[in-house]
Amino acid sequence: MIVVTGATGNVGRPLVRALAAAGEQVTAVSRQVSAADVPERVRPVAADLAHPPGLKAALDGAEALFLLLTGDLLAGGADLGGILDGARDAGVRRVVLLSSQGVATGRHPAGPEEAVTGSGLDWTVLRPGGFHSNALQWAGTVRAQRLVAAPFGDVALPTVDPADIAALAAVALREPGHAGATYELTGPEPISPRQQAAAIGRALDEPVRFVEQTAAQARAQLLRFMPEPVVAATLGILGTPSPAEQRVSPDVERVLGRPPRPFAEWALGSVDAFR
Repeated sequence: MIVVTGATGNVGRPLVRALAAAGEQVTAVSRQVSAADVPERVRPVAADLAHPPGLKAALDGAEALFLLLTGDLLAGGADLGGILDGARDAGVRRVVLLSSQGVATGRHPAGPEEAVTGSGLDWTVLRPGGFHSNALQWAGTVRAQRLVAAPFGDVALPTVDPADIAALAAVALREPGHAGATYELTGPEPISPRQQAAAIGRALDEPVRFVEQTAAQARAQLLRFMPEPVVAATLGILGTPSPAEQRVSPDVERVLGRPPRPFAEWALGSVDAFR
């Protein structure tokens, strides 16, 4: 059995679907999850990673664990030692951690990765940069005004499709040969917010106007749903990325045997969110 945490999110949801379609027994864990949120024969378990004892029911009988930490948990709000001890006691042998490219560049704390790599379990670490799906934060203004407002309009980063992250995670959870590996996950090319707005417009077959925010405006907006240290790191990446943060990684294609999906393809598949 494979346990997927963050099972109702942008990565967890397609990962649960992929594992279930491959015939795996899957337990889907999220703070609020029900049978309506998951495919048939997937077991939903409502649990909070901030309280490791509550995970016991999800982990019993599991062989592999996909570990996804939200921003507040990555910033220190999770007892990863307790989670990993509980997983090992339950019989889990393999853990795949969704980490961040920011660990490699020093923008995000390395503690979660260190806990996983020192756990005694077979581990794989996934380090994505920005997600294509971060563009969903613009869905409301695109629907209402055909408008995207974002900072650093012409700074390009190789964002990645969450479905590609899920596909690679499914491989690492199911197949041998990935223990001890750290994969950097990007899309096929850097793309700027202004170019993303244009791609959304092409998907809609209507023009979408781009307005550049100041860094202060963006910071105030991000603080509504991210802790301050995560906001600071995010704005640093968006505004003054390092060469490493702008580099396209070969890892998605190397593991999946196909190129990562470009933002324009994601926008076409997600167009209903912007209509």
